[in-house]
Amino acid sequence: MTHQNTIQKLRPGGYYHIYNRGNNRENIFKEPANYAYFLMLWQKYIAPVAQTFCYNLLPNHFHFFIRVKEVSQVCKTCEASPPGKPIEQHFANLFNAYAKAINKRYNRTGSLFQERFRRKEIDNDDYRNIIIAYILTNAAKHGYCNNVEAYPWSAYHSLVSGKPTGLLRDELFQWFGNKTAFISYIKSYTNKIIARKNLLEHENDDD
Repeated sequence: MTHQNTIQKLRPGGYYHIYNRGNNRENIFKEPANYAYFLMLWQKYIAPVAQTFCYNLLPNHFHFFIRVKEVSQVCKTCEASPPGKPIEQHFANLFNAYAKAINKRYNRTGSLFQERFRRKEIDNDDYRNIIIAYILTNAAKHGYCNNVEAYPWSAYHSLVSGKPTGLLRDELFQWFGNKTAFISYIKSYTNKIIARKNLLEHENDDD
């Protein structure tokens, strides 16, 4: 299991937790249209080279869990993400395109994201399920909601809705056993987060 936060190359077939935040913790999503635009760019730049299992977009940071495609699976005809360049460059192109749009839209200058996006390779089954739960419940952790159903910019809705999705939903469910077991796992994980937050708030009130 890889815990290091060192800069590492993304390897074909590898599973990764991809995340980053705004420069100086600045919000990178300022209104609903920004979230939708980022997901559109993700589909344009990243879908040709990686498969996505889940994600969560929060005002000043984001999380994704992906599997980098094998070389034989990489889109050979995608103009936005032509084959042959390092996988990391596809992510750089995504972030550059989004940052340029945000700078133009809000008349801002300078870096929008931290210098390099972060990535952790996940090669342990138990840790993988924990990372998925961590990603999907991240809005609850940061106080934006008390349950995953209440937050609109998480992959949870697409995963449980039954509607067509580009996410690898069936494979993700298999890791937890089935869809019902997945929902139960996420709800249990969320309840633990809320209980921990309530405990900390209660302890602070006693000070």
